[in-house]
Amino acid sequence: MNIPNILTVLRVILVPMYLYFFFNSENNSLLYSGIIFIIAGLTDALDGRIARKYNLTSKVGAALDPLADKLMTFAVLISFTIGKLIPSWVLLILGAKEILMITGGLILYLFKGNKVLPSNKFGKGATISFYVAILAIVLDISFFSLQEVLIIITVSLNVIAFMNYLRIFLSKDKEEDFL
Repeated sequence: MNIPNILTVLRVILVPMYLYFFFNSENNSLLYSGIIFIIAGLTDALDGRIARKYNLTSKVGAALDPLADKLMTFAVLISFTIGKLIPSWVLLILGAKEILMITGGLILYLFKGNKVLPSNKFGKGATISFYVAILAIVLDISFFSLQEVLIIITVSLNVIAFMNYLRIFLSKDKEEDFL
């Protein structure tokens, strides 16, 4: 197991830790869970950079990395919805997008020769927007309805990213888009 894959496994381990701190009734539980969320995001960026820079990419990493991302995304979406920090429609839209992405990923991997649809600028932009919106909530940055605007931008970027991934998935002529 290489360093990027170890970092990805660490991200999976951070999910239950995030949930523990989020649902803990002690003071600053949102802040502590937010710190864990940030650590997960940093390890996500770090594992990708290390894998590309040192040519440590692998099929296992390409499959495990999005799984770790989706587990954390669902943990945050569900916990923030339960905690009434985001409206339930955000969970419905982003949750549906993630479920469809998981389904598409499984179809590609299982039925299209172990292929993986790599992340692209649309997906990365949506992820960065998600992190910014969640951080604005964790840090309680609420002037000028900033949290609401960031959530709407995040949902919009995720829908755009999904449409782009769907276009690539449905394309029969663009085999080079797949790993």
